[in-house]
Amino acid sequence: MKILIAPDSFKGSLTALQAAQAIENGIKHVMPDAETIKLPMADGGEGTIQSLVDATDGEIINCEVIGPLGNKLTGYFGLLGTTNTAVVEMAVASGLPLIPEAKRDPSKTTTYGTGELIKKALDHGAEKIIVGIGGSATTDAGMGMAQALGVKFLDKEDNELGYGGEELSRLHKIDLKDIDQRVKNTEFVVACDVDNPLYGKKGAAYVYGPQKGADNEMVKMLDNNLKHFAKIVKNELEIEIEEIPGAGAAGGLGAGLLAFLSAKLKPGIEIILNTSKFESYLDNVDLIFTGEGMIDEQTVYGKTPIGVAKKAKKYQIPVIGLAGSLGNKAELVLTEGIDAVFSILNLPISLNEAQNKTAEWLEKLAEQVMRVYLLGGDKNK
Repeated sequence: MKILIAPDSFKGSLTALQAAQAIENGIKHVMPDAETIKLPMADGGEGTIQSLVDATDGEIINCEVIGPLGNKLTGYFGLLGTTNTAVVEMAVASGLPLIPEAKRDPSKTTTYGTGELIKKALDHGAEKIIVGIGGSATTDAGMGMAQALGVKFLDKEDNELGYGGEELSRLHKIDLKDIDQRVKNTEFVVACDVDNPLYGKKGAAYVYGPQKGADNEMVKMLDNNLKHFAKIVKNELEIEIEEIPGAGAAGGLGAGLLAFLSAKLKPGIEIILNTSKFESYLDNVDLIFTGEGMIDEQTVYGKTPIGVAKKAKKYQIPVIGLAGSLGNKAELVLTEGIDAVFSILNLPISLNEAQNKTAEWLEKLAEQVMRVYLLGGDKNK
C-alpha cells in the first residue's frame, strides 16, 4: 500500500514535517511494510518557509533585519533545493507576534525588514522569490519594504518619509532611481489568500487595523492615507492598485509588491502545490493523509487540506484529514474533497498540555484511523 502524508504545520506545536513524521509513525504501527511519502505542506502563511525547505531539501538562512518597530532582530528566509528560488515570510520580520500587545501601533510599524529579507535573498542569487504575507503588524502599503530596496518616498519639500502608515499622508513623490536593479530580473510571486482592496470598508485599515492595535480614529486616518498612497502611485507610476483583489493584504503590502516589484498575487496553497510538484507524487497512491492545527469553516477557503484534497480528487484518491481540533462547521470540508476528519483531542485539556502532546496524540490517531481503514479492505494490500 502506498500512502502520501501531506499535512500543514500544527501551529504552536509541530512543523509540517514533524506532523508528517508523527502520522507516518502511527501508520507503521499497523502497516510496517506500507510505502509512505512525507510531503510537508503550507498555504502561504506561517510555516511556508519550513515546509518548502523540507519538501525540496533546501536550507534556511539567518540574517539580521529591522523589526516592525525599528528594532533589530534575527530573521530568516529559505532557499529551495531544486531551483534558484527563495521563500520569504513577511511575518518573520514584520509580523504581529513580534510586538507586545501594549505596543501595537499600525500607524508606526514598518515592513522595512521584509524588504531586507528580499534583498538578502537577492544577494544569495535568487531568481524567483515567493513572498508569504500573512500575519502582518503593519499598514504602510509596503512602503518600508520598498524603502529597504532603494525606493525613496518624498514629501512636498523633497524630504524622505519615515516609517509607518501615518507617514503616507505626506507622500508627494516616489523616486525609483535607486531601486535595486536586480528586482527587474526577478520573478516575485505573492502567496495571498484574501481579496481585500487597498482601502474602503473592506480594505486593509478597516478590516485588519483593529487587530493590529488601531482604534476607530486611527483606522480612518490609515484608510485615508492608503487612499492617498494609491492616488500618488497612479500619478507617479501610472499603476492602478486600489481595486486589485489582494492589494489590501498585509496592511497594503500586496499593493506595494504589485506597484514596486511587479509581483503576481496567487492563492498560497496553489503556489505551494506547484512548487513542491505535488501531483508528481500521486502515481499509484492509495490513500492521502493531510491536516492542520484547526479544521473549521475557514479551511474551505484555500487552506492546505482543501488544496490537497482537490488535487487528490482528480485521481480519485481518498483523503483523510487529521486536526488538533475540529472547529465550527468543520463538516464543510466533507463537501470539498476530504472523505473524513478526525481530531486528536478526546478529553478536556489545557492548551499548553495539548501542544506538548500533539506529536504523541497525532501518532496514536493515525494508527487508529489506519486500523479502521483496513477493516474495509484487504489487510494484506
